[in-house]
Amino acid sequence: MKHGKQLERRTFNQDRFEILIKRQKNGTATFNELSELDEIVNRDPDIREIVLEEMQDADNPKPPDTDQIQTIEKPVRKNFIEKIKAFFNRLFTADGVSMNPSIAA
Repeated sequence: MKHGKQLERRTFNQDRFEILIKRQKNGTATFNELSELDEIVNRDPDIREIVLEEMQDADNPKPPDTDQIQTIEKPVRKNFIEKIKAFFNRLFTADGVSMNPSIAA
């Protein structure tokens, strides 16, 4: 009888590691289980390599896409430049009425 799913060869340490990691993430692991997890990681080089790779990925998050940064920055810069232009336009093209309060009355 053939199964559509490929069989996966796993060692006892790999199975136990998976169980202990799930318990640790759920917060239900006891001190003895955490000690056992530590021993498995230190004893099995394959598992240690997996853990180190995951730690390295967690320490170095992927930078955001530059396309997303550019789309966010362009409106902000354009908006900022427009505000500066509007400020100088108001400064240099002020009405005589607003500059001289005696005329406004």
